[in-house]
Parts: sequence; C-alpha cells; structure tokens
Amino acid sequence: MFPVTRIFLILCLALLGACVSQPAVHDAPRAVDNNDSAQWEPDIAAFEQADSVVRRRPGGVVFVGSSSIRLWDSMPDDFPGVATINRGFGGSRVRDSTYYADRIVTPYQPSAIVFYAGDNDLQEGRTPRQVRDDFVAFAEKVGESLPQARIGFVAIKPSPSRASLLPQIREANALVREYAQQASNVDFLDVYLPMLDAHGQPRPELFVEDRLHLNASGYAIWAGVVRPWLSGLQ
Repeated sequence: MFPVTRIFLILCLALLGACVSQPAVHDAPRAVDNNDSAQWEPDIAAFEQADSVVRRRPGGVVFVGSSSIRLWDSMPDDFPGVATINRGFGGSRVRDSTYYADRIVTPYQPSAIVFYAGDNDLQEGRTPRQVRDDFVAFAEKVGESLPQARIGFVAIKPSPSRASLLPQIREANALVREYAQQASNVDFLDVYLPMLDAHGQPRPELFVEDRLHLNASGYAIWAGVVRPWLSGLQ
C-alpha cells in the first residue's frame, strides 16, 4: 500500500504545481471590442440610402462624429456657400467614425472634414491617451485616401452634465492639440475655452435641458471657431 500511496501523493503534487505555474486568464487585460461599432449599421445604411438619391460633388465639407454633430441643425445657415454634409450619428465614439470612414467620409472626396467625438469615449472609461490614439487612427485612415484634405478636430466640449470629466477632457484636448501641431493634415479647433465661464466651469446657458447637448448659443460658438478655419483653407 505504501508505494501506491506515495505515487498518488507525487501525482497530486505534480498536478498542483502545474496549476500554480499557469497564468490566471482572468487577470489578462481586456481589449476594447472594436466590433461593437457595428451597432451603428442602421444609421450608416440610412446615410447611404440618402446618398443614392442626392448627388454629392467632390470638394464639400464632411461633418462627422457623435450626436453633437448630428444635432447641428443650423449647419447650412452657419456656413453659407459651403457644401456641408452632416454625418453625425448616435452616441458614437471616435473609433466608430474610423470604422465607417470608408463609407461616410472618403466617398465624398471632401476638401475638409470637421470631426467631433470623445466625450462619450471618456464617459465609457476610455483614457485621454486612448482617445488621442483613436483619433490618430482616424486621421491616418482618412489621410491614406484623402492626403490633401484637412481635418479639424473640434475640442471635446465641457458639458455641465459631465463636469466630473473635466480633468480627462482637458488632458485629451491637450494631447490631440499636441498631435495636431506635428501632423500634416490636422488642426485643433478650440471650442473648449469659449464654453467656460470666468471660473473655468461649463456655461449652462449654452446647453439644452439635458445639460449635455448644445443649444443655438452653443452652436454659435462652434460656428464662430469653425467658420474662419474653413475660410482659411480656401
């Protein structure tokens, strides 16, 4: 019996050692699921359906990004003489515009792209550096197909409902501004500072009731920053 018992103990110890030596799978960092961008497929399909009945001439300006772009109803009046194409969708993140760039940006052969996204990303837990890196991926993807087009990154806005994110918003904006200074096709459009009061807090009078999206006064500030940038590209 003794040899059998000894062999059994040796086998148990060997199995225990093997278990200890294996890395714990649940401790591995989880990657962001970029395939979750597919949730916006109905929005993108709707854009393509609209494009099937409206002729888009090259040289226009594509406005792309999250709901702050989508809800910019005064866009045609804010940019008279500019062929604007609004491609804002849902509560999208930076990476969502990258995912769909081949369908809602590059096909129009725009002379310029006005981009806004980032605060939804931070709200979901993306870091400022990840937001910057996601935007770099967008700029590089668009630049491959449209090397002559300029991209204007509209600074992440200071919304009262997301005031707790202001430190992350400031850092993300600073990182994108730094990138834009050395990128060949990107400019940083600072709407952040004009949207703060004298105490450095978000101005609630620029937002609708949800304290997240802009009202007419908020969009007037955006237009006042974007308009001279577009004029300077001509």
